[in-house]
Amino acid sequence: MTTLDRPATAELASVRVTGGGASQDLRAIKVVMARELIRFRQDKIRIVSALVQPVLFIFVLGTGLSSITDQSTSGLDFRTFMFPGVLATSVLFTAVFSAMSIVWDREFGFLREMLVAPVRRSSIIVGKALGGALVATIQGLLVLAFAPLVDVPLHPVMVVVLAFEIFLLSFTLTSMGLVMAARIQQMQTMMGIMQMVLLPLSFLSGALYPIDNLPKWLHTLVMINPVTYAVHAVRSTVFHYLDAPQQAKDALNPPLTWNGWVVPMGVQLGVVIVLGLGLMLLAAQQFEKAE
Repeated sequence: MTTLDRPATAELASVRVTGGGASQDLRAIKVVMARELIRFRQDKIRIVSALVQPVLFIFVLGTGLSSITDQSTSGLDFRTFMFPGVLATSVLFTAVFSAMSIVWDREFGFLREMLVAPVRRSSIIVGKALGGALVATIQGLLVLAFAPLVDVPLHPVMVVVLAFEIFLLSFTLTSMGLVMAARIQQMQTMMGIMQMVLLPLSFLSGALYPIDNLPKWLHTLVMINPVTYAVHAVRSTVFHYLDAPQQAKDALNPPLTWNGWVVPMGVQLGVVIVLGLGLMLLAAQQFEKAE
């Protein structure tokens, strides 16, 4: 029998196809989170540039305004007052920037590869939200290192509480960025929308000024801004550990109220958590329909 007469035999290679499930979804979340951390660690310019704005606000703007506000702060350095607000709002751009990378991934085709993976698309969004929040929290802790320079003590309990509060805010902001990125195809468009959304959120949060005695229209805008509740929680935590007159604390950090009802700290953080979870679910729903 010649070679041509022999029956052809096909060698079949065994291919292992994952069946998905909760374990694969959890693994996908971990992988996406790790990717965000690796990208952040490798981008040194991003880390340094994110510190420029907080430094300018605290040490340039804060020092300049201190010369005209000394009489109204009851002996408390205005930079000390500004620090918690700047700390909270410093994570805005970092958190949303992490979500913006979805647009880059879409442009270069990497997003499509992730979406066809044998895992729920929602797990990718959860990993992206948690990874972006973790990156922004690390960036916020770098800003926190400047605290002693403005007479804010670095008490261990305070640092832990602040890290938790910053993480919650970062999670909400990253989820908001994911909602925006779900429908945007170009990075230039995303950058414009980011500026249009984040600047009002920052300036209407009470980060740079006391929210007491504001005009009614401005006070209304401040109170419907969800970032306000995170900023107030961060400032209340910092002020609890300040060695300052109680009169100054009460004047510069008045309580948040809804029709005369003082909003507890738990409710303030609850507003941030509920909004963050709602935005993440909305983003996951949008990406489930993506092609």
